[in-house]
Amino acid sequence: MMNCDVAAAMPKAAQKSADLAPSRVNVICMKWGTKYGPEYVNRLYRGVSRHLARPHRFVCFTDDAAGIDPSVESRPLPDLGLPPSPERGWFKLATFRPELSDLTGPTLFLDLDLVIVASLDVFFELPGRFYIMRDFKRPGSKVGNSSVYRFEVGDLPQILSNFVADFEGVRRRHRNEQEYLTQAAEDLGVLAYWPPDLAVSYKKRCVPPFPLNFWKAPTCPADTRIVVFHGRPKPEEAAIGTGNKWYRHALAAPWIGDAWYAGEDSSGPG
Repeated sequence: MMNCDVAAAMPKAAQKSADLAPSRVNVICMKWGTKYGPEYVNRLYRGVSRHLARPHRFVCFTDDAAGIDPSVESRPLPDLGLPPSPERGWFKLATFRPELSDLTGPTLFLDLDLVIVASLDVFFELPGRFYIMRDFKRPGSKVGNSSVYRFEVGDLPQILSNFVADFEGVRRRHRNEQEYLTQAAEDLGVLAYWPPDLAVSYKKRCVPPFPLNFWKAPTCPADTRIVVFHGRPKPEEAAIGTGNKWYRHALAAPWIGDAWYAGEDSSGPG
């Protein structure tokens, strides 16, 4: 008689190994409009594939999947629940819909213009319902930076529903989506911040302060896993060395280029 109990049919060692195996997680990003091309999605996907050992899905929510690697799961942008508007800066809040495509479980949101330099597994190992970075520009405030945040799909739908119910009020009280998101998470009692070295600002933590930036090259903090780029330079600019203002000059950071372009073939970027 066939044994339909798969667990019972397993050797004890194999069953124990299966019980201890990490569950599958999600890494997601969003791309809309023309600011970022598909190469940003593809580079992020390759970075996640290199640096996340546990089973995972990589999903890009986008209004244009052209040029995105077929290995990436491209999905339409989730509905924010507001009338159509040219103002799209609040789109990330749609990740807190009760249902997010066919995703379930722990989910890490990553901005497109960041560089992964080491293992991402720790981002899924810290206990808690919601994690976000601290804002680089206001390190002493409670405001988070939503370049890297983690949540459980469907666990915090109030973040979106409260936003939709009081959209104009939220806009008056909060300058942007990440300010509202931080406050909403705090109101729900789930706000937690990543340890400061896990994800860092390239400009604030890697580039030496003026005037050392003119003769000392950017370095990566020892425990850093993600380097976030905000404003200028972008990753491709940081790799060769540049700055949008003379006093923000930075020498070349080849280690950024190595991580940013890893896995690209000679046929061109992306």
